Amino acid sequence: MSVTNLRPNMDHWPERVDLAAAFRWTVRLNMHEGVANHFSLAVNEDGTQFLMNPNQMHFGRIRASDLLLLDANDPETMALPGAPDPTAWGLHGSIHRHCPHARCVMHVHSIFATVLASMADSSLPPIDQNTATFYNRYVVDEEFGGLAFESEGERCASMLGDPKKQVMIMGNHGVLVIGRDVADAFNRLYYFERAAETYIRALQTGQTLRVLSDEIAEKTAQELEDYPNQAEAHLREIKAILDSESSTYAS
Repeated sequence: MSVTNLRPNMDHWPERVDLAAAFRWTVRLNMHEGVANHFSLAVNEDGTQFLMNPNQMHFGRIRASDLLLLDANDPETMALPGAPDPTAWGLHGSIHRHCPHARCVMHVHSIFATVLASMADSSLPPIDQNTATFYNRYVVDEEFGGLAFESEGERCASMLGDPKKQVMIMGNHGVLVIGRDVADAFNRLYYFERAAETYIRALQTGQTLRVLSDEIAEKTAQELEDYPNQAEAHLREIKAILDSESSTYAS
């Protein structure tokens, strides 16, 4: 039986609050795209039921109660009143349908990640600690086929089969990250944009870059993966700041 619920509700409240905080902070970082782009979070065991932002609502207004509860296997979703954005359904629905390890999916057109995605070589060399975080942990999609309706979403989902590859640099498009929960995915999104900015600004100097060895890059990436509770602390502090400002995100 379908669980698609396009009305505001209280189901999965802690998860809703975390996701709403991530939307609000993405605006603070100027990584939003007006009323476009989407975050989603799986809420059942196999990952096919997920929360996602409503169609064309600005990230800066999204509240926990606004989030849609969708079923990736419900063929009637787009025919219902208040249906999600069709490209969001195409991309996020496909990933949640086929990639159970992708519990949280965040897609943005942030400036530096998109600049990287627009380069003929969109790889990210390990030139510092942040860039090394993503060493051998991303895929580059070089086959951009237009807006992410269902066929494009299915194609993108097919590239995320390796759980180690938690970032998709979407050539000519933007970036998509996955994570085990909101904290994990948002922390990764934040640091990928920082890493992309470091690399782009380093290229702008015109100087030869000092690239880490494969051994040190992998060691650094593994050490950061094993670093305790950084993602959880990052999201906790974001929520604490929003709470101190009497934000409505958790309503």
